[in-house]
Parts: sequence; C-alpha cells; structure tokens
Amino acid sequence: MALPLFEIVALPWSPPDPEAFDALILTSANAVRTAGAVLSRFAGLPVYAVGAATARAAVDAGMTVAVTGSDDGNALVATAAQAGVVRALHLGGRETRVVAAGIVAASIPVYASDPVPVGRPALAAIVGATALVHSPRAAERLGALIDHYAIDRGMVALAALSPSVADAAGPGWSRLAVAARPSDAALIDAAVAASD
Repeated sequence: MALPLFEIVALPWSPPDPEAFDALILTSANAVRTAGAVLSRFAGLPVYAVGAATARAAVDAGMTVAVTGSDDGNALVATAAQAGVVRALHLGGRETRVVAAGIVAASIPVYASDPVPVGRPALAAIVGATALVHSPRAAERLGALIDHYAIDRGMVALAALSPSVADAAGPGWSRLAVAARPSDAALIDAAVAASD
C-alpha cells in the first residue's frame, strides 16, 4: 500500500553560470527530475550524487557521475573536497537541510515537497502493518498524523531508512527497525525483519 505524505513540485529557479563551479552536488533524484531542461547547462560538471537513484537520474539526464555516495549530503561534500572540488553547486529541495558549507559555493532549491491531505481511513489502514519511511520529515509527519487521529503507535511497526529517520519518528511504535544502509532494498529487509 502506498500512502503519499508529500507531493513533489518543481520550483522556478535561475541557473547560475556553470563556469563558476567545478562540481554539482545532487542529494535527491527529485532535483534532477524537477530542474528542467536548463539542467543540461551543467552537463560538463562532474556530479556527486547521494544514492543510486539520484545517480541513475543524473546519468539519464546526460550527466557524468563522479561519485555515488551512500550516506548523506555532508559525507558526499567531504568526499568531493577530498577529490579536489573547491566550488560546488548544490541543487536540492526547499525543505532539504543545507549540506555543510565549505566547498558548496551555492545551494539552490529546485523543488518543494508539499504535504498532501491524509484522512483517517487511509491512515488507519496501516494499523497492524509496517510503515516504511525514507526521511526524517516523513517520519515526523507520519507520527504527527497518527497522533492527530488518536491511532495507537503501538499498533504500527516502523522501518526507517536511517538512524536519523528513526529518531525523527519518536517512540511508541510496536517495533522499530533501521535499514542496515540507506537503500530501498535494505529498507525492505528491515521491514521484513520488523514484521517477524
């Protein structure tokens, strides 16, 4: 069962001069999907992508991926700095936590993740099931919705993509499992473990 909590919406943005940067940091595939045709102006920059899905989206858009990170934006920035990057452009979401400064010369939001209405019947359908959550923001929103509708957290198991996602979800779930690494496959493995 899919229960969307947010809708991805493209934001208007003015691309800076690609010549001012020596790398592109992408922390979400949504940045690639929503940046529009103007993203092709940055095809000459090596891409540092968080996660395989982001890297695939970048390659599909004609970009060259230098590194695919498996952790978070800050770890990826550190990797880029070690590789000699000194002026990176970060394209991300309006709600994205800005990656550490240093080599990131500009961080531009190209999409928003807007909450969508979720009614009690849809939310009640996860009682007795395991909810898979990908981000701290989604974990916080799921917990807030469950509390709003007075659904007992003890009736829902949770599988989180990372420890920070688990922390954001808060306590009280019937079971809580954290993916061994931040990937959909590992999240599904954690969900199966939480269901046993």
